Amino acid sequence: MTTSPDHPSPTPLPPTTDAAESGAIDATLDAGTYDRIREPRGAGRLALEQGVWHQISRKYLTVQLISNGFILAIIVAALLVALLVFNLPWLLIPGIILIVLTLAGMAILPRQVRSIGYQLREDDLVFRRGILWQRMVAVPYGRMQLVDITHGPMDRGFGIAQLKFVTAAAATGVVIPGLTQQAAEALRDHLMSVAESRRTGL
Repeated sequence: MTTSPDHPSPTPLPPTTDAAESGAIDATLDAGTYDRIREPRGAGRLALEQGVWHQISRKYLTVQLISNGFILAIIVAALLVALLVFNLPWLLIPGIILIVLTLAGMAILPRQVRSIGYQLREDDLVFRRGILWQRMVAVPYGRMQLVDITHGPMDRGFGIAQLKFVTAAAATGVVIPGLTQQAAEALRDHLMSVAESRRTGL
């Protein structure tokens, strides 16, 4: 759990749960996550909003590094086949470019992963990610139509999942990757409960 350095006072969960339930949800969401969101250093960055920011599982970085490692291995293998079997030395240039880009992406992955976070405010969920290309979007609870949990084979192996919010406007759709399975289920149930109460005006 992370608080904004400029605004250290936390913002509680929406007032649809009592204190004990809110504390239990917080504990579930923050289990095995990073302790601090990484922000860009530039003055023009999108500053963190006031309140408590939850982060994703540390295992998400491992999954991403393994996935990128597979891609790198395929590129190297294809390049070796092109050189040794088909005698196509001109493929060295695009092959090396792809290898360098893949390695560069793997090098900045830790900062990218630690820049991902979300905040549960009274009327909406705020999601932010990115170091070079930043994104911050607020999704009102009352506009959530579907909260979907998905995970691939490697995600299941590491016990993580991603949560997708579907709203009436496709542009406001949000996918939170790298949540633990327990956090994804707890967040899904909480958001659907809050969204239903907002739609019914309770």
